[in-house]
Amino acid sequence: MALQSMTGFARASGEQAGAAIAWELRSVNGKGLDVRLRLPPGLDRLELPVKQAVQKHFSRGNIQATLGFARTGISIQPTINEDFLKDVAALAKRLETQFGCAPARADGLLALRGVLDLPEAIEDPATFAATDAAILAVLGNAIAELEKSRSDEGAALGALLAGHLDMIETLTLRAEADTSREPSVIREKLAAQVRLLLDAVPQLDEQRLFAEAAFLATKADIREEVDRLKTHVASARNLLASGAAAGRKLDFLAQEFNRESNTLCSKSNAAAITAIGLDLKAVVDQFREQVQNLE
Repeated sequence: MALQSMTGFARASGEQAGAAIAWELRSVNGKGLDVRLRLPPGLDRLELPVKQAVQKHFSRGNIQATLGFARTGISIQPTINEDFLKDVAALAKRLETQFGCAPARADGLLALRGVLDLPEAIEDPATFAATDAAILAVLGNAIAELEKSRSDEGAALGALLAGHLDMIETLTLRAEADTSREPSVIREKLAAQVRLLLDAVPQLDEQRLFAEAAFLATKADIREEVDRLKTHVASARNLLASGAAAGRKLDFLAQEFNRESNTLCSKSNAAAITAIGLDLKAVVDQFREQVQNLE
């Protein structure tokens, strides 16, 4: 099974059961699956089976399905209401004579409602069944083409998302290895700040200051955030590799990536970590934007 994008287009056509049939399927992003149909008059009976056929293959996306249908090889003779046509022609002639109206044209008279009638072909149950089967067969071809279209785009999205995950991992490892996180560096930095405070205000409680400094050092530790980022990267890679409909789960992981990036910035005790956190937020935003396109 391959990743699928929610955007795609497909067209399939054929001549079967004495009819020219053409399906067009367009798919765009959606929170769930929404199938909307445009069927010619007289074919509304196909709404349910068409929706069921689409639902078997897709779980998310707004899909517009348009059917083109025309009978072939059937000669339908138009009928003309000659009495009504004579009355209308006479009225047009009188208007021309009395009021100087433009002469009536044959195409204009025939276009009037009630003058020309094109009777519908009468179909028996067997013909109905053959027609429906032919329409659904062509729909199956269109669905297969739409699956391919969405899968091709899904593969491209998967490669793009994998690149974002590589960057998130690189930035996470960079934050983990940054020298500002070494205990000796943190200790020296906090000790220098305590000395400055004691020099400025000698009456401050030295033990209390060091206790507060130790608390701040613990609060500034980003080990948990780094570990969670690594775990989320591994989970996201597994979802991409599974090929399943992973859009919703990846969107949740994108939210988790964003949360850890924000916490990394808020805990930062060095400009280097802050810069890494900001870069992480930018990559995570790109990741989440692309995830919205996945089924």
